[in-house]
Amino acid sequence: MNLKKIYEDLYSDSLREIKSGEYKIDRMIDSPDDKRHGITLLFRPSAEVKSEISRFLHELQGIDPNQYYYPASDMHVTVLSIISCHPEFKISSIDLPAYINLLKKAVSSANSFTLHFRGITASPSCIMIRGYPENGILNDLRNNIRSIFKRSSLENSIDRRYELQTAHSTVLRFTNRLSDIPKFLEILESYRDFNFGSSTVKSLEFVVNDWYLRETKTEKLFSFSLPSIKDPFQAQRTGI
Repeated sequence: MNLKKIYEDLYSDSLREIKSGEYKIDRMIDSPDDKRHGITLLFRPSAEVKSEISRFLHELQGIDPNQYYYPASDMHVTVLSIISCHPEFKISSIDLPAYINLLKKAVSSANSFTLHFRGITASPSCIMIRGYPENGILNDLRNNIRSIFKRSSLENSIDRRYELQTAHSTVLRFTNRLSDIPKFLEILESYRDFNFGSSTVKSLEFVVNDWYLRETKTEKLFSFSLPSIKDPFQAQRTGI
């Protein structure tokens, strides 16, 4: 899997839509009628990485304050969406201990890993920070979770929308028409390969969340610790 090519293709395709004004505006983000919730396994970037991302967002906000900019508290990388957000979901309707026990099994063989945040990419509805995980731990972890849930009878919607391959962090959503597209794209280009720093992922959060993973609408259900790799000579693969 060539992560860099995936990110570049996303960026190129989305840039055309932004330039032509065909990007998608999120009308739900401030709606009191948005009842979508689900459960997700994720991790958070380090404070240093969040600070660099916030600086980038502040620059964009200076020319276009009318978009939705993620606060540092909401920045995250999704490992897998276990049940994708939908209006009918209720945490009380699932066997929460069974989900936690299943995830414990899936995570038990995973070690901590480093994720490098370098450059930006986009979709027609948002701007994202590119993440490049070292070695194959994140990919192996995702596949292990997929396999374990496939063999279980627990409700899940893993990969139902699309198969998650990247390790991006969504940091901006379009909620209004862009006020100055050329200037907006100029700033994006200046951060296209910017080094936002690296994070060592030592724990994962299992949460119930809204569509946007807002802190005020997200509750941590369980935390999983990832031990350090015991073999320092284990083969490395960054994908950068």
